[in-house]
Amino acid sequence: MKNPLLLIFLLFFVASFGQDKIYIAAKQDSVVLTTDYFLGYDQFGFYYLIKNNVLSKTKKGEFFEYKNISLGKPSKIDIQNPLKIMLFYENFNTVILLDNQLSETQKINFSENDVPIMATATGIASQNRLWIYNSLTQQIGLFDYLKNTFLSITPSFQGNLKHYESDFNTFQWMDNNLNWYSCDVFGKITTLGKVTDFDQTQIINDHVVLFSKDGKLHLQDIQKNSIDPIENVEKSFKNFYYKDQILSIFTNQEITNYKITIP
Repeated sequence: MKNPLLLIFLLFFVASFGQDKIYIAAKQDSVVLTTDYFLGYDQFGFYYLIKNNVLSKTKKGEFFEYKNISLGKPSKIDIQNPLKIMLFYENFNTVILLDNQLSETQKINFSENDVPIMATATGIASQNRLWIYNSLTQQIGLFDYLKNTFLSITPSFQGNLKHYESDFNTFQWMDNNLNWYSCDVFGKITTLGKVTDFDQTQIINDHVVLFSKDGKLHLQDIQKNSIDPIENVEKSFKNFYYKDQILSIFTNQEITNYKITIP
C-alpha cells in the first residue's frame, strides 16, 4: 500500500472493531436518601423507596407512604402505573393495590379465589388485570381484579422463575437454567435466548439486559452475542435502576444518576 498512514488507520479500525464495546456513564446528579431499597422513579419525578417494610414515594415537598404490619415485607412492587401500584406479599398469597397517594384501594387474597391459585409471580397487566404465575398448575394466567376471575393462558411448563418482569402486554422471565422467555396476553410463549449468570438484572428490551455480577455492571445483547462492561459508575452499590437513558445507582447513602445511551 502506497500510503502508510492509511494502512495504520485501517489496522487501528480493524483492531478497535474487534474489541468489546465499553459503555461510559456520565454522572448527572446525586440524591441523598436514607432507605433500605430503591425501587425506581415514575414520570412525575417521584422516587419509590422501601425502609423497614414501608413503601414510600417522595419528591421535593411531597411524601406519601404505605405500611401493612400484618403482611410484613412485600415480595414484589410494580410501579409502572403510578395511578395503580401493586404490592405482592408472596408469603400470604396476597396482592394490595394502591392509588397515587399510596392509599389502599383493593386487597386480593388468592387463597379465597374460586379457582385455586398459589401465586409466586405477579404484575400489572392491561385491562384491569394482573399477571399471575400459578405454581399449583405451573401456568401463567390473567386475573381480572374487578371481576375476581382468573384465566390460565399457557400450558404447564417446568422450571423455577429465577427472575421475572412484566409490563401491560408481556410477562418475561428467566429460569434457573438462565433461559429467557416472554409471554403475551394471548398466551404465546417466545424463547428469547440464554442470559449469562447474574446477581441482579433488569430487562431493557426483548434482546438486551442490564445485569450486575460480582459488583460490576454489564450489558448483554442476545442478538449480537455480546457482553459489554459499563464504566465510570459506583463500584459498591445495593441495586440499580434504568429508565429513559438514565442509570440510577443506589448505595447505602444516596442515589447517583448517570446518563447512558443503550441501544
